[in-house]
Amino acid sequence: MPEEDEGRLRPTGWRLPLALAVCGAVLGWLVTDALRALPPLPWTAIPTLTLLALAEAFTARRTRRRIRREPGTEPVPPISAARLVALAKASALFSALAAGFFLGMALEVSPMLELPGHREVFLTALGTSVSAALLLGAALWLEFACRVPDDGRGEDPPGAV
Repeated sequence: MPEEDEGRLRPTGWRLPLALAVCGAVLGWLVTDALRALPPLPWTAIPTLTLLALAEAFTARRTRRRIRREPGTEPVPPISAARLVALAKASALFSALAAGFFLGMALEVSPMLELPGHREVFLTALGTSVSAALLLGAALWLEFACRVPDDGRGEDPPGAV
């Protein structure tokens, strides 16, 4: 790795979120398997994660327009862009782990859906997993939206992030 790239923040690739999702799924499966009686899962994580995904998607759309300096937009201050990238990375890693964990729970109880408690856990876990996957997509989009477009000259425009 060249010395000039040591301090640079790299985009989130596909390997780390995938590894976190797989680890989360295994952990969710093991935790659910170890419990004799499943406590009911709170359904409130579903709308919470969905609202976070919508907020990050809205922010990504708005940020992308501002970074590209579309007419009627103000430039993004560099510190704001850095904070948005940090939020996007944290959200992406958390949501990958959460999506895997709750998917693992749903898969573990899926053979026993005739039991009302397991059916409720299955539906809540599956809904939470889908909501977390939506947050993952929005977080990756927000991270992408914070990239400075290449202007072809090899240097950043003044005030760009």
